[in-house]
Amino acid sequence: MTRLIFLGPPGAGKGTQAQILAEHLHIPHISTGDILRQAMKEQTPLGIKAQGYVDSGELVPDQLVQDLVEERLDQSDAKSGWILDGFPRKVTQAAFLEELLQKIGQGGERVVNLDAPDDVVVTRLLSRGRKDDTEEVIRRRLEIYRNDTAPLIDYYSDRQKLLTINGDQSQEDVTHELKKTLGS
Repeated sequence: MTRLIFLGPPGAGKGTQAQILAEHLHIPHISTGDILRQAMKEQTPLGIKAQGYVDSGELVPDQLVQDLVEERLDQSDAKSGWILDGFPRKVTQAAFLEELLQKIGQGGERVVNLDAPDDVVVTRLLSRGRKDDTEEVIRRRLEIYRNDTAPLIDYYSDRQKLLTINGDQSQEDVTHELKKTLGS
């Protein structure tokens, strides 16, 4: 049973690698951004709530994101494993997720930290050519990541669940290293 949480700075390749691995393992790649967009599109009760925050330009509160994650992990395709991407982002969310997984009998998760140096990430994100990806914005996102998400690395390391993968190599090499490390 493969249950993976992907961590790493923006631009480290989490989404790409999670998708490749999910297809390889025949399990869902669960991106919190995707869950949120889907819930809003389908106008589910949680989606309608989330839409209100998004429309007013606010961040969707933790509790609402946690409810969406709980709802998603309860779906039948997630029973045989999953890859979570974009959640948890903070230690409080990690503690929530740990309790949730115990409650629904889905423990045994491992955490993949896709690590890449800031300069590499900045170069990658700038090369995507998105309007909102200026160096200043990217460095700010990295600062937020380092402050909020980096403590998760210690959190999961203390629990012997952390696997660190070098994200500063070709996409193929990262995929190979991931498969080798996970034994799949």
